[in-house]
Amino acid sequence: MDKVSPSAAQAVADIPDGASLAVGGFGLSGIPDVLVQALHAQGATGLEVVSNNCGVDGRGLGVLLSAGRIARVTGSYVGENKEFARQYLSGELEVELVPQGTLAERLRAGGAGVPAFYTPAGVGTQVARGGLPWRYAPDGSVAYASPAKETRTFHGRTHVLEFGITTDYALVRAWRGDRHGNLVFRKSAANFNPLAATAGRVTIAEVEELVEPGGLHPDEVHLPGIFVQRVVPLTSAQAADKHIEKRTVRA
Repeated sequence: MDKVSPSAAQAVADIPDGASLAVGGFGLSGIPDVLVQALHAQGATGLEVVSNNCGVDGRGLGVLLSAGRIARVTGSYVGENKEFARQYLSGELEVELVPQGTLAERLRAGGAGVPAFYTPAGVGTQVARGGLPWRYAPDGSVAYASPAKETRTFHGRTHVLEFGITTDYALVRAWRGDRHGNLVFRKSAANFNPLAATAGRVTIAEVEELVEPGGLHPDEVHLPGIFVQRVVPLTSAQAADKHIEKRTVRA
């Protein structure tokens, strides 16, 4: 039951080339930065990433992206990452853009064992009709576009069929966790972390504060340990090393 790994490097050591990863975080909030850095050092390449966004240049998943380790991204937001945009538009990276709520539900569904579901999000757009560029050719033409999706009417309203997402691994960050893998997330840093954690077949969680079993009240737990296979306790310096995407202060 003791799921604590001695280091982030050991926790990600078996992630192979071409693995699929669900990664928590939103912008730079709640990103599993230590695990991402360890995976960068480990050297796995050709990765297929499912995450709301891909970090920023030089931070979060942007580290793997700039190193050319990511082959495909399923996400909602290109954001402030210029290298992400460059690789996508130049045909180096395959990108499946998904409405944000749909992405959250696809991860939740995958983690709950639901193979597919219908949603009104995306009806009447290329999300449903198909034709969204998944990969560009070097000359700027569309090399590979999204297919049309099945639709069905419920109570007079059209819905589109979306599929649940499961991945080989999941990388998440939690505020507190115990040796059994029970996790607590703090405020907005929760974002996609619980959803990503349930979608991974092997879920690795970095935790800012490790407590002993019994140190978390059951009512506190946001994610039960059944979904977590490995726990990596952070040092105080690692836990405090948090960056802000756009810092706004008073004049």
